[in-house]
Amino acid sequence: MKLLIGNKCYSSWSLRAWLVLRAKGIAFDEKLVLLDEPGFKEAIFAEAPGSGGTVPTLVDGDIAAWETLAIMEYLHDSCPDLGIWPRDRAARAHARAMSSEMHAGFFALRRACPMNLGKRFAARDRGGDVARDVARITALWREARSRFGEAEGGPFLFGGFSAADAMYAPVVTRLDTYSIPVDPVSAAYMAAVLDHPSYRDWLKAALAEPWIVTQDEVDEPAIANLRHI
Repeated sequence: MKLLIGNKCYSSWSLRAWLVLRAKGIAFDEKLVLLDEPGFKEAIFAEAPGSGGTVPTLVDGDIAAWETLAIMEYLHDSCPDLGIWPRDRAARAHARAMSSEMHAGFFALRRACPMNLGKRFAARDRGGDVARDVARITALWREARSRFGEAEGGPFLFGGFSAADAMYAPVVTRLDTYSIPVDPVSAAYMAAVLDHPSYRDWLKAALAEPWIVTQDEVDEPAIANLRHI
């Protein structure tokens, strides 16, 4: 398998697909396609001619999947014993619903706080729409932990690391990067994601990147520049 990804510092959707592959021990090659550079779509079409020309795109022989949830479903179908989705039927339905809500929503948070792993910003009021997104997200996390995760014994939403955690990993990074306060249950969950070995590998590579994507740089002073470029 080959996964086409964007810049690790900024590409939240690439992080989601990459995390599932790495965390579940699925062998794959990765190809970086630089965001906002000439020839971006052409580079993807060269690998996956019928795709949408976006990252991430997974290529497995003559099969291509170019949406993150489609990639996760393909991996689940290909490796059904790896627990990409929770094994329990009720938990699996809940995880898929949570992931679909993430895929289709929380636009206020995503617009105001683009993923940027290279900087950290001070806490401030980011508006009512962002606050409502954060309230909904943390409520989802608490419910998943209470109904499923705690009973399974692991620190993630459904116990062990699953596709749902990969879907919410870039949300975790946003709340961390922009110093957005959360409740203790959500803070503990965030700590587990940020400490996951696969995420730590992604972060290390992200901080070594030299490229700046201007549209994902917010217009406010950073309290820490982790890349020093």
